Amino acid sequence: MTIRIGWIGCGRHATWMLMPQLARSGFEIAAVCDRDAAAAQAAARQFGAKAVFSDFEEMIAAGGLDAIGMAVGPEVHYRATLAAIARGLPVFMEKPPAATAAQAEELMRASEAAKVPVTVGFMKRYSTGNRIAKNILEGGDFGPVLGIHGSYMTAPTYFAGEVDYTGFYLHHCVHYMDLIPWFAGADFADVQLRKNVCGKGKMLLHMNFACENGVIGNVVMGTVQSRGTPMEFVQVMGDHHRVEVENVINVAWHRNPPFKAEDPRALLDPGCDSLVWTPNFTAAANEDHKGYHALLTDVAAMIRGESDRAPVIRDGWLAMKRLERMIALIEA
Repeated sequence: MTIRIGWIGCGRHATWMLMPQLARSGFEIAAVCDRDAAAAQAAARQFGAKAVFSDFEEMIAAGGLDAIGMAVGPEVHYRATLAAIARGLPVFMEKPPAATAAQAEELMRASEAAKVPVTVGFMKRYSTGNRIAKNILEGGDFGPVLGIHGSYMTAPTYFAGEVDYTGFYLHHCVHYMDLIPWFAGADFADVQLRKNVCGKGKMLLHMNFACENGVIGNVVMGTVQSRGTPMEFVQVMGDHHRVEVENVINVAWHRNPPFKAEDPRALLDPGCDSLVWTPNFTAAANEDHKGYHALLTDVAAMIRGESDRAPVIRDGWLAMKRLERMIALIEA
């Protein structure tokens, strides 16, 4: 079953990252919507949409669609999702799901009451390295997770003119408010935070946490690194096991090897030595290391009633609650 989707928002992120993956994932882009008429027309030509709108309410009301997708901004995500739910149309939205946790909770209540699925673009769960790491954690050999360290940086891109960290919080930090509890298998119970502001729009955060299941750790986030370098790292610690994911694509699983320096017969033992994986970017393959295709494939399966693996609005609400808790500590 091909899902006829109406897409809201035809900016760079949508047309470069999300919309190209829709056809591969089981969707047909039947309509597009953007206030910028030129952007909407360009997207329609590129992706074969037959209908073009400048108002999302008109597109939703026009009918002929099986679902609504969007990558706009949190306020439009909130209003357009409510309009889609009222019409019984499943939704995929890029994160963040709304401007506030209260809005996200309202969407969650509406989705659950109407039994209309609303999914959220937490593609970090689907990045190749993170997915491999999660499979290792659930495979039975790793054992209980004890601690997690994460680092997710960006540059002060959002801060030309008056300093406003809202975009940093909603578009960057919210990812780790979903990803870290997903790895831990439990929500945050206790959170503490330190910050260092070294200049206009330049902030470094160290957030320490303890989860409800005893997992402890810290997350480093900030706006003090160049986007021209890899800035993302996750380390999951167990008992004599350690999984590390660098730049969402390089994976290392460290186990419990013996010392080798004094053993003249030392070799690499697949039973206990470290395992590493990195992708081959010279291969002629349309690989999906950022995770958008895998995410949208699960979204399509959920809309068809075949799966429940995709991140849903409840996950978005929880991430927003954690984010607002973090922001309150920053501003305290």
